[in-house]
Amino acid sequence: MARVADRRENVRMSNEARRAVVAALIKLARSPDYRERADAGRHLANFAEMDEAKEALRGLVLDAGDTVVTRATVEALLRRQDSAGLAVLASALAAADPHHADWIQTAVLDVFGTIAGDRAAAVRACEALGRDAEERARQGRAK
Repeated sequence: MARVADRRENVRMSNEARRAVVAALIKLARSPDYRERADAGRHLANFAEMDEAKEALRGLVLDAGDTVVTRATVEALLRRQDSAGLAVLASALAAADPHHADWIQTAVLDVFGTIAGDRAAAVRACEALGRDAEERARQGRAK
């Protein structure tokens, strides 16, 4: 019984710590300094499965101030190689203007352009988004 209680406490503490990190990164994502926003995007991508992080990540993908932020965030989301990162990216892509869409495409080519297996896995994950994801992700997947 004590082990179960200890495990639950560890999970609770871990979840609290993750939420605190995400909150700090969201604050960094609002910085006027593009380098800080790019850092926030790189690190916040590690938490793309958390609801708290999704909207901030979409904003960083579509950063109006500097394409460095867009590129850094997109690359980090793609390197996750999972549906959480791709869903955030697809939902941002649904709202992307042509300029941001070009930068997103460039990052996709840089990350998946040389390794066919990674690219094939990403395509399969995107196909699954069409069945399972929220409306914005389905729209972005279609682009």
